[in-house]
Amino acid sequence: MAAGLQPMSSAADGLLAMAEEAERRRDLGAAAQCLEAALAPQHAASSSLLPLAEARARLRLAGLLLRSRSRGLAAAKAHLERALLLLSPLPSAPPRLKLLAHSLLATAYGLLGAVPSQKHVLRRGLGLLASASASGLLPRGPALLWTCNFQTQLASALAVDGDAASALSTLSAGASAAAELGSPQLELFFAATGLHVHLLCWEDNAAVEAAVTRTSQLWQALPADQKEQWTGLFFYTELLQTFYLLRTCDYKAASQHVELLDTAAKNEMEKGQRVKELATELGTVERTLAQPGLKERERSALVHKQRQLKYQLQMLCGYDKLNDVLEYGDKLLLAPPPMHGEWLPRTAVFVLVDLMVVMVSRPKGIFKECGKRIHSGLQLIRGELSKLGIVDGVTEANLEHSTIWTAGLYLMLLLQFLENKVAVELTRSEFVEAQEALAQMKNWFTHFPTILQGCESTIEMLRGQYAHSVGCFDEAAFHFLEATRLTENRSMQSMCQVYAAVSYICKGDAESTSQALELVGPAYRTMDSFVGVREKTCIIFVYGLLLMRQQNPQEARLRLAGGLRIAHQQLGNIQLVSQYLTILGTLALQLHDCGQAREILKSSLTLAKTLYDIPTQIWILSVFTELYRELEERENEMENFEYERKKEDDLQRRLSEAHSSPFHQELVEKARIQVQQLHNLSTERQETPGPMMAKADLDIPESVGLSAAQPSSVKRLIEPSSVRRSTRRRLS
Repeated sequence: MAAGLQPMSSAADGLLAMAEEAERRRDLGAAAQCLEAALAPQHAASSSLLPLAEARARLRLAGLLLRSRSRGLAAAKAHLERALLLLSPLPSAPPRLKLLAHSLLATAYGLLGAVPSQKHVLRRGLGLLASASASGLLPRGPALLWTCNFQTQLASALAVDGDAASALSTLSAGASAAAELGSPQLELFFAATGLHVHLLCWEDNAAVEAAVTRTSQLWQALPADQKEQWTGLFFYTELLQTFYLLRTCDYKAASQHVELLDTAAKNEMEKGQRVKELATELGTVERTLAQPGLKERERSALVHKQRQLKYQLQMLCGYDKLNDVLEYGDKLLLAPPPMHGEWLPRTAVFVLVDLMVVMVSRPKGIFKECGKRIHSGLQLIRGELSKLGIVDGVTEANLEHSTIWTAGLYLMLLLQFLENKVAVELTRSEFVEAQEALAQMKNWFTHFPTILQGCESTIEMLRGQYAHSVGCFDEAAFHFLEATRLTENRSMQSMCQVYAAVSYICKGDAESTSQALELVGPAYRTMDSFVGVREKTCIIFVYGLLLMRQQNPQEARLRLAGGLRIAHQQLGNIQLVSQYLTILGTLALQLHDCGQAREILKSSLTLAKTLYDIPTQIWILSVFTELYRELEERENEMENFEYERKKEDDLQRRLSEAHSSPFHQELVEKARIQVQQLHNLSTERQETPGPMMAKADLDIPESVGLSAAQPSSVKRLIEPSSVRRSTRRRLS
């Protein structure tokens, strides 16, 4: 945009020259100020500013404003609208300039949340492109690139508008242009973006699978040197495939992808630090070169050093343009020019990788690594929120529209880390720690209720899990059912119904058991319709428990054994496996298979100890006590009972601390979170598709939470009175 400016008055000409110099120094603020001054009425009027020259200057200024996003999107939009008015009637205006004006204006509309206007200007741009291409004013190669650019922007606008089918159709048109252009990285970009849209809407399992396969095949076919260059595409495709595998509960395959992502993220962080060091050194050299009065020898040495640093930076990043390199700290490119608007925020990628590590580690009980990654992710997120001005006391009413989308991205990620922290702490019976994390979630939600509207059902579910863990079963059922009403996600609804059923069962009365059956029965009949196995294993678990309470141990044992196989082989969630084993051990004891009961319970206790899951340990120990009594192993019975009592004392201490905490009552209270909707805030996503991944349903696997906190409730669950004691049989 900087080239070809028409002659002007000395004042305007000087200002434009100063703007170019400021851009070379990468001082975007100063460059924008110079351009604004050149376009000010007093200069524009006195300089006989020609329409084409004025349009170029406005495009330059709008580009700078869009890059910084902190100096007014409305101003950028106004400059772009004026530039288009100037360019449209000019037959001499280069087609590329008109196309750029349409693309930038669509970007501005997207950032301002004006999706209808965004779609309109993009369709106008496609019409202009078709005309310029047909008339021969635009060569085939650039025309195909611009086609890719407009189709990408339009697809994203359609996805934001909820029109997934049209978005996918538009991406298909872009992919055809990329194939015609012979650009494998662009083909991969369109395939990955299509997979992204499929993951967000997920209406056809076969179509999602096909999108995953296509993306994987294109990545594998990419030449090695291009794989190294297009780091952004690597992260994008790997993250999308990991989301898919987590959604389908293939944790073994997901773990392999997460290992690749983690290694790449660490390498990228190291590279980023080196780039920052070289860029700082380059900036120092260039500032020195700009000083007057340098000796020729000194200037020559500095110029040589400048070239060396630029070359090192370009080689390190694999980018041709130095501007791309110097913006390396902010983004990972996904596509070549003119599509430099397509990017992933580097920090968001690193945060997502930390989140993926947590998600594959938590079901395995690797809590130390989970804690480290949760801490790391929260630190990165809070750093980014601070840059956006989101500090204590700030609410969504204080946000500028230009920061809403980015803020929403990091706030959503923040709540997902806190959600995992709550789940880890509840598993470890660290109820006060869980309270604090859940209270933080509640606090963020009340400050940003529109942006975080989709998180309310998750917070209600976690309130239910906390209430259940501390023995408030009636309150827990209330919050689980509220969570069900607050979401349209069938998976979430099913899981919350299962959790509510468990809380009803723990209440122990006949009416509550009947309520549990009403919740689980319909879910049991439709469980095969779910994409993953998470819902199925949990539904089978609770259904088996109900069969057990209805004095049908043989059928319960059969159902639970099938569920255990799925939980062990596919989910890998050792807390759920531990709970399955505990019930199966109880059933074995009821059926007088004491040898099997002993072996099953040993395995279950080992897993519960690995998880620091005290309620489940108490549950297992209470069954062991019954087992030793059945076998008349008096010494083992007394020793086990003493160990159980110590665990109960420890649990009661933790429960007392939780109940006395100031957070306890507000978390268990049978009421939804009260928030004031501050204004009609638009949280529509940005036109770039990459970071939308954070809003995908990640389907974090949870324990069904059967290990109720109060020892008395454990007794109600296993009903030891129904275990027929035999004084004659002693099995080892």
